[in-house]
Amino acid sequence: MPKPPPPPPAAPRTPRARTTTPRASAVRTTTAPPRAPSKVTDQAAFRPHIVRILKLEGSLETEDMLLELEMAMEEELRERDRQPTPTGEVRWHQSARMERKTMIDAGLMAGGKPGVWELTAAGRAVAY
Repeated sequence: MPKPPPPPPAAPRTPRARTTTPRASAVRTTTAPPRAPSKVTDQAAFRPHIVRILKLEGSLETEDMLLELEMAMEEELRERDRQPTPTGEVRWHQSARMERKTMIDAGLMAGGKPGVWELTAAGRAVAY
């Protein structure tokens, strides 16, 4: 059986005409108002204090660590930090625990013992 003939070549496409007007500029013409300062202490602000305390103490239970952090950060903690979260936990306690988790993930703290805050060799080598 003979092969069918190839399809005819496609007609050249003509560009479509633009139906909308182009933008005048991609740059914003208005500036956003300055952002208000945060009402809570940044989570990363806890790290230098955590490292310094654990270098002095070795390892601490959570309750003892939070007490040491509260004394060390007394001037840095803001009013909203001391208020409870919707779950009832004090806001800065939650931030400190989240920073501990970040440090465990980065290999700076040991995470094998729940409730025990302890630096790894890499954590002890950090300069704060």
